[in-house]
Amino acid sequence: MTRAIELSRESVNSGGGPFGSIITKNDKVIAEGSNKVTLNNDPTAHGEIVAIRKACKSLNNFNLSGCELYSTCEPCPMCLSAIYWAHIDKVYYANTRNDAQKIDFDDSLIYSELLTNVKKRKIQMVPMMRDEALKVFELWDKKTDKIKY
Repeated sequence: MTRAIELSRESVNSGGGPFGSIITKNDKVIAEGSNKVTLNNDPTAHGEIVAIRKACKSLNNFNLSGCELYSTCEPCPMCLSAIYWAHIDKVYYANTRNDAQKIDFDDSLIYSELLTNVKKRKIQMVPMMRDEALKVFELWDKKTDKIKY
């Protein structure tokens, strides 16, 4: 966690947000990441996402089972989803989402939107061309050599 905090401090000093992460496997650091949202003009470049991308590249695998993630803050909904998708075993965090909210990193709208019926969300969600898209899902379902994730 000490290294993740160092990364968050470096990020603030270089114009990024105050978030840092590291990913370990077998007690060895395999990836580091800090917030690059404003530096890269990429709203997905949170410290955890940056670290996950680097870890996957380092291990040449999209599955990070056996890995642990250290983050300077409780992961936001996007990062938490990515952590689950990556199959990371354990997450350690320092600051809470309430601490982040106090410095204007407020994810409460997203948390509430996840619990809201799709028809009542703040961003309009419009279903279309389901029948055509389902044909591709059927193709995937029948594929015998697919790599499941």
